[in-house]
Amino acid sequence: MPEPSTARQGSAQDRRDRRSLLSRFSSLAMLSGLIGGYGAFAFIAGRFLYPARPRRKRWTFVVDAGTVAVGQSLLYRAPAGETINITRQERNGTERDFIALSSTCPHLGCQVHWEAHNSRFFCPCHNGEFDPSGKGYAGPPGEAGMSLPRYSLKLERGLLYIELPVETLTAAARRGEVIEKVEGIHAPGHDPCLARLGSSARSGRTSV
Repeated sequence: MPEPSTARQGSAQDRRDRRSLLSRFSSLAMLSGLIGGYGAFAFIAGRFLYPARPRRKRWTFVVDAGTVAVGQSLLYRAPAGETINITRQERNGTERDFIALSSTCPHLGCQVHWEAHNSRFFCPCHNGEFDPSGKGYAGPPGEAGMSLPRYSLKLERGLLYIELPVETLTAAARRGEVIEKVEGIHAPGHDPCLARLGSSARSGRTSV
């Protein structure tokens, strides 16, 4: 049977060992917190000091501006597949006569088209309306304060150009796609909702 003094010494040693272990754990936790905090700070500082490079862009030919009358709209298909409404709203001889807006409604992705007689861009899916600058003012886009994304244009020697990302143009060239493609005068855009109804009617089914 161990002597009392020996037992007390063993108990004191156990307490010292536990305190030492807890101290090491505490130090490790503090060190991890410091590393995490300073790491996050370094990441934020790095993003501030070395921001991501903006995407390179290139001007791409669209159409001879003289062939587009005031009130007409062209549907331009970009290399990545998105379609862009390029509409002539004035005849002053500058690129400001035209506006290039995405034809995809930011609400649910239906196709928007220009209505010259109403001086608006219209989405037939849910009666969304956009003013000539592309700002929504009626229907779901107006209620949510949505606008159509806009593309830069320039006019040189009577030719109209649109600015698009270089990466997209390069990828399209590798795939052998036609980059400059003007579809012609814009007819009402494709309406996914109406298309579903049409396919259902052709098959003898009704959509719920």
